Parts: sequence; structure tokens; C-alpha cells
Amino acid sequence: MRHLLLPIILLLSAVAVAAQGTNVAFGTIRQDTGLPVEVTADNLSVDQATGTAIFNGNVLIGQGEMRLSAAEVLVVYRDQTEGIARLEATGGVTLVSGDDAAESQRADYDIDSGTIVMSGNVLLTQGRNAISSDKMSVKLSDGTAQMSGRVRTVLQTGSDN
Repeated sequence: MRHLLLPIILLLSAVAVAAQGTNVAFGTIRQDTGLPVEVTADNLSVDQATGTAIFNGNVLIGQGEMRLSAAEVLVVYRDQTEGIARLEATGGVTLVSGDDAAESQRADYDIDSGTIVMSGNVLLTQGRNAISSDKMSVKLSDGTAQMSGRVRTVLQTGSDN
């Protein structure tokens, strides 16, 4: 009887997740936002007047164990060149932390708060499980994420999970 109830419970759980936002773990590490940010790209354009730089073409950003890739990334510097304030990635964004990976159309990384907000067809994969939504906010300090806006998931029921 238990074997028959488990798929039903999981199905009902998936329906509940589809109806509202959900909290999930993201990544196997806790990111240190004080670590240096390394950026590589095909091209770089700097605007001293606005304190911004645009990296485009095969952009790869690394900070500790976290990796973010995108077609283009706008870097906004703090006043008085005191480092990076935020990054705005667009075009096929992929964020990887440990075994978890997320894809979206856009990602905004606020360095000071240690948050990354991914938006536009977000897909989070964790092993064989996947969750999609309109938006995902990741708190790097504790490795948690909040998914919102038409959340949908498929939960695997096999014994290999």
C-alpha cells in the first residue's frame, strides 16, 4: 500500500509546487562574496564616465567554486573604483555551483548582498530532478534559493534518487 501512496503524494507535492513559490537548496558550497571575481570574454568595452564595463562573447565569470557564463555581462563598479558593485548577465545565462546548475535569460548579481536573481525561463537541475520558474533568487551566503512565478517540478520516484 505504501508503494502506491508514494507516487500520489509526490504528484500532489508537485502540483502544490506548481501553484506557488518554493524554497530550494542551491549548490554544495557557501560562497564567499569577498573572493575576487575573475572574468574572461572575447571582447571588453569600458566606459569611464559611467563606471561600467561590458564583456561580450563567451563570457565566463568565476568566484571561488561558482561559475557563471553568458553571452554578455555588464559590470557596474562602485564609486571611486572601490571594486565591483554588481554584474548583469544576459543571453543564455548558466550558473553552476557544485552539482547544481541553473539556466535563464538574465541574471543580476549584487556583490554586496551576495544575491543572484535569475529571470526568464529559469531551469534548475539537481541531479535527475528539475524545477522551472519565472524567477529564482539565490542567497550565496547560505546556499538557498527562492523560486517564484509559475513554479513547476518533476520529482523522480525511482530508488536511484
